[in-house]
Amino acid sequence: MAAAREPGGATDGQPSKASSLAVETANGATGLLIVDMISAWDFPDADKLLPAALAVAPRIAALRRRCKARGVPVIYANDNRGRWRSDFAAQVELSMGNGAAGARITAQLLPEADDYFVLKPQQSAFVATPLAQLLGVLGIRRLIVTGVASDQCVLSTATDARMHQLEVLLPRDCIGTQTARRQAIFLAQCELAFDIATTPGSRIRLPAEKGAKGRGRP
Repeated sequence: MAAAREPGGATDGQPSKASSLAVETANGATGLLIVDMISAWDFPDADKLLPAALAVAPRIAALRRRCKARGVPVIYANDNRGRWRSDFAAQVELSMGNGAAGARITAQLLPEADDYFVLKPQQSAFVATPLAQLLGVLGIRRLIVTGVASDQCVLSTATDARMHQLEVLLPRDCIGTQTARRQAIFLAQCELAFDIATTPGSRIRLPAEKGAKGRGRP
């Protein structure tokens, strides 16, 4: 399994070769953020959130494939769950080793060597993490936020992104929460209160491949 890394970091104790994304700006100034999908699902009420995560996982995976094909960086943001000696690779291994539904989710979204990650101690992926700095390094001004729970960690991250002067998209089919009613309320709030687009992931316009101008629509 290829392990995700921090910018300029290393994997498996070996120096990493700089990927193109480590030295270039994000294509179209766009980035994809995947929130709290890599998990052992051993926290309180996890069983209530797990069905939503299972439902959105394949759609996030499809959007992730589209993004990587267009040079759009993929960033994972996960709770450290109070495990201050942990790292993201350990979280991936814990999730895969836990079996059942959590492992199926992780298998669909398995990080690759050129992906990025942050571990967050709070709901927002911006609080006490290097996310803002990473987005600046990659030149990201348009952030697609996916994952769970839509009305908790995803919302906190999205509103903080707005305060960082970023354009934010929350694809409605790539985010989920504990109940359909909560999801409906949240989507209504996005439109009425937050003015955040909830375009389905398959309909989000991504930047054209670099050097592909004139070949058609992205």
